[in-house]
Amino acid sequence: MTDHPPRKRADAARNRQRILEAARTAFAATGAQTSMAEVARRSGVGSATLYRNFATRHELLEALLVDEVDDVCAAAATVEGDTPGDRLTTWLRRFFQYVTTKRPVVLALLEHTDRTDPVFDSRGRMLAAGQPLFSAAQDAHQIAGGLGLDQVLDLVVAIAKIPGTPEYRQPILDAALAGLRRRST
Repeated sequence: MTDHPPRKRADAARNRQRILEAARTAFAATGAQTSMAEVARRSGVGSATLYRNFATRHELLEALLVDEVDDVCAAAATVEGDTPGDRLTTWLRRFFQYVTTKRPVVLALLEHTDRTDPVFDSRGRMLAAGQPLFSAAQDAHQIAGGLGLDQVLDLVVAIAKIPGTPEYRQPILDAALAGLRRRST
């Protein structure tokens, strides 16, 4: 007898990923009121498969949030760019995308979850993942001094919360990120 859980079959893992991708798209399109039936329809799996993977809507929402945080944190280690400042800016744009798309999921989770639940500890993980990029850009003198990564993430979050379309917010983000860059003298 082993103390390791059995590995999921490849098709079960694919179904779980399809469900998460469909749920992410559905919540972005229709908001916090997206039903489990809509997620099943969009993912192309039956209700039984959906509920076998996520017994409740709450479990699905938690998995979506954790999955997205994992992706953003992983992106910090693999982000591309010619300079440390470029890599930081590229990752901050990915973080911005995360903030703008996770909002319906977080709002739905907050309805039935205590804010102290560990699933909401994404900020600490984001700071830990982004700090090497931020430090490298600082060390290369490619970003303005006087700010910490926590302040920069707060700036990006604030821009993501501005009412309007993505097309309206994008130039605001562009201006803010350009303002972080140190100008050569």
